Amino acid sequence: MATDRDEQQRQQRELEEIRRSFAEMGARMGSLFEPVELDEEPERPSRPRPAAPAPPVAAPARPRWIWAGALALLFLAGTAFGWILPKDNGGSDTPPATQAPPTTVQAKPSPPSTVIKTVKSVPEECVDTAELADEVIARLNRNQRDNALALDLRDYSVASQACRREASS
Repeated sequence: MATDRDEQQRQQRELEEIRRSFAEMGARMGSLFEPVELDEEPERPSRPRPAAPAPPVAAPARPRWIWAGALALLFLAGTAFGWILPKDNGGSDTPPATQAPPTTVQAKPSPPSTVIKTVKSVPEECVDTAELADEVIARLNRNQRDNALALDLRDYSVASQACRREASS
């Protein structure tokens, strides 16, 4: 019991010491909320001090509803231009309706149009590389940094090198 009492007294003394040091520091620093009192300086005849310059007159802030109205007006103008401006036919194969109809008199029949289709072929190694890259990115996104990630990275680098060799040949 005596230790608890001694401990409480020690804490009380430390608390008083901290309060006193804060009070001393406050007296040295001055308060931000109260005017400074000059006790030490003797009064002497003072010259009239120049008047403090008036604060600059700030333009009144515009209300927020004006900004919201301006944004709404801008949105409406963009929508109107979207409806008014001509639209692309979306890449469809039908010709626009403004073209003249073909003439009925033809001297020679036109040859059939030749359509060239490009068939893309990708080496199997490159497909494997893309799948392994997807797996590595998925593991990194899930923050699964373990041995499986290291194995996938190794397999990816091997497949990537094979893809480069196949693509360059």
